[in-house]
Amino acid sequence: MNVVKAPEQHTSPEPFNYHHIKSDKLLPDDYLSTVMDNIVIKRTASTVPDFQLLITELDADLRRRNGDIMDIYDGHNKLQPLDTAVVIYMNDVPVCCGCFKSYSDDAVEVKRVYVRDEARGKGFSKLLMKELETWATEIGFRKTVLETGSQQQEALGLYTSLGYKRIPNYEPYIGLPDSVCFEKDLL
Repeated sequence: MNVVKAPEQHTSPEPFNYHHIKSDKLLPDDYLSTVMDNIVIKRTASTVPDFQLLITELDADLRRRNGDIMDIYDGHNKLQPLDTAVVIYMNDVPVCCGCFKSYSDDAVEVKRVYVRDEARGKGFSKLLMKELETWATEIGFRKTVLETGSQQQEALGLYTSLGYKRIPNYEPYIGLPDSVCFEKDLL
């Protein structure tokens, strides 16, 4: 598996001077260990086309699952450009994405976590979350927070299995009954 990291700071999403790092510590399950040579993890920006493609699919999936309630959530899901996005590729095809943004002095908020249908149930979400958490820790954050929908049973199970604890809803999700908020200490 290749972990591809963008430079620490950049002002445009392309071109990046990527460097490849072999890693054996990101093996969340047996399936991924059988295909690791075909997987590339790219640390990138939220403005790159592959990230945007996956986000478009995520928005359509959320709309299909949740219907008109997404009219409320769509505004919360829009992102300013971020330099802290991850796209995971299998056989050069983007299959998974997520990002984070600063939430407080010591915490980031994980956003826009998505795995394509054909890649679900294979450990990509665990691999993605591990990469996002590792990156946040590398740049000095100690905690993550995130919000997901009460209808996203896969996400609720994932976050619980990774040690996330449910917390009271934070802004802007206070008073939104379909929101479920979590946090995790990274250190």
